[in-house]
Amino acid sequence: MFPKGFEWVVILIVALLIFGPKNLPKLGASLGKTVKNIREGMSTDDVESEEEPESEEDKEIRELEAKLAEAKEAKAKKDEGPIDED
Repeated sequence: MFPKGFEWVVILIVALLIFGPKNLPKLGASLGKTVKNIREGMSTDDVESEEEPESEEDKEIRELEAKLAEAKEAKAKKDEGPIDED
């Protein structure tokens, strides 16, 4: 699928004929910068997608879960209260 050995030589010769010997280094440099920018952009998108902002519903759910946990702890402490053995 990808060019191998002799195919690269043909591609380079055709590029040399189309762009000329003076413009070929400039073309290679700009191609390298473009590939670098694309890779950086792809890695930045991955990081941003992992750090999605929390929605209002998620915040409310988290607060309600915390309140429920506190209520359960309070009830457990109340149930454990002092035992009178008379």
